[in-house]
Amino acid sequence: MAASSVTIRVDSDIKEGASRIAEHFGFDLSSVTRAFYKQMIRENRIPLNLSDPEPNAESLEAIRETDEMVRSGSGQSYDTGRELIHAALA
Repeated sequence: MAASSVTIRVDSDIKEGASRIAEHFGFDLSSVTRAFYKQMIRENRIPLNLSDPEPNAESLEAIRETDEMVRSGSGQSYDTGRELIHAALA
């Protein structure tokens, strides 16, 4: 199999941070990149978690509303998920 080169551009701080992490585990960036490509092929997907760990504005508002309902004792409660779904569809 012939070898190919890949060149990417990243900010210096990103490269330094990634290098530090790779070296902590005993790897260099080239080895980690090759492993990433192999994992993409093996799993037939891009194995990244692109979700934001912080809740978005809509979720924060729902959390705030729920906290308020719990504090005030208002709001409907259900014993089972089935009861909740039945009430929502009614």
